[in-house]
Amino acid sequence: MSLNLHTKHLQAIQAHAERTYPDECCGLLLGTLTAGESTVHDVCDAPNAWDREAATELNYQGFTKARRYGIAPEVMLSVMREARRRHLEIIGIYHSHPDYPAVPSECDRLLAWSQYSYLIVSVEQGTAKDCRSWTLNEQHQFESEAIQIAEPSRM
Repeated sequence: MSLNLHTKHLQAIQAHAERTYPDECCGLLLGTLTAGESTVHDVCDAPNAWDREAATELNYQGFTKARRYGIAPEVMLSVMREARRRHLEIIGIYHSHPDYPAVPSECDRLLAWSQYSYLIVSVEQGTAKDCRSWTLNEQHQFESEAIQIAEPSRM
């Protein structure tokens, strides 16, 4: 598996991550899935909807938007409808890790869906640094996914 995206998509994600620092940012990757490859055609920023209710429900009291993210169901539904209208689908979720490596947390793993790519951007002191993508295997464990920066003509 690999995640193919254009430089402009990566730049948009990194800019979003830097804007929201020291909180985590989040958003959705829209695109297509073919022959084991995910191709991003657009990115959609989403407000970080992590709140006390989510923290309590998931037994993560004390965690804030600086260490967790959530995408509201109504945002997911709206983006899903927009993607379908454009003959695309949600193929992944991105979020940032402020002052932490671009490696999934246990919470990321527990809340992940197997059909998605998970792009994580490490933001150190307000500057986006490392970016890595992950997918879940059959044992519901994250595996690294290659990121390919596509040429403009391929998008």
